[in-house]
Amino acid sequence: MKRFLSSLAALFLVLALPGLARAQENAPVIAAASDLQFALSELAEQFTKETGKTVKLSFGSSGNFFNQIKEGAPFEMYLSADESYVFDLTKEGLTQGEGALYAVGRIVLIVPPGSTLKADGSLKDLASALKAGTIKKFAIANPEHAPYGRAARAALKTAGLWDMLEDKLVLGENVSQAAQFATSGSTQGGIIAYSLALSPKLLALGKFDLIPAEWHDPLRQRMALTKKAGETAKMFYAYVQSPAARAVFKKYGFVLPGEK
Repeated sequence: MKRFLSSLAALFLVLALPGLARAQENAPVIAAASDLQFALSELAEQFTKETGKTVKLSFGSSGNFFNQIKEGAPFEMYLSADESYVFDLTKEGLTQGEGALYAVGRIVLIVPPGSTLKADGSLKDLASALKAGTIKKFAIANPEHAPYGRAARAALKTAGLWDMLEDKLVLGENVSQAAQFATSGSTQGGIIAYSLALSPKLLALGKFDLIPAEWHDPLRQRMALTKKAGETAKMFYAYVQSPAARAVFKKYGFVLPGEK
């Protein structure tokens, strides 16, 4: 009897696999800012468990996704780390309205184990290390197209360190890659998203400290459905605004709309 039930379960699994594969193949592709790598992945898993629907997540620089959507990339939903990109797409008629603010991000100074630099968000130890000549490489996201790179640059300028540090910067294509550079041991540290620093993966790879929020423009993060959005993308868009989603965003250090 036991062997029969095992065989029956295996048969159901085989029969279900093509349907599962088709569901994944037809799943909408969601373009999301790199700082959402862990939070949105967790949300997508919850969404699938609760609805049976799947989405494909593509993480990268908000500025690069902005250009790709303008050029016709088949994304059905866009979560940007800089709301101005969403507003600009809306003006060009590429989104379904102006979307919704879903979170406000923060930045941290992070240092890998063994670094001579302290995890000091006031950047005073970074200033001392620069004067002492012990900083050789320092990681941030590329400020030309990554919102977290722009926030890092603004914070360094506020602290009066940009000019001393500029020729020592290692630029990540996005803030997730900057986090890899900052914690790999190939740099003395870097400035990355708080949401990434709080992820289980990075918690083991470095120490960090928050940089004052008033040292850079607020990282107001907005999402919108594109004109290509189907029903599953619309369901996911609503889910990202649910109380369950707000709890996940809070877990990863985001400031939520309507909160301080």
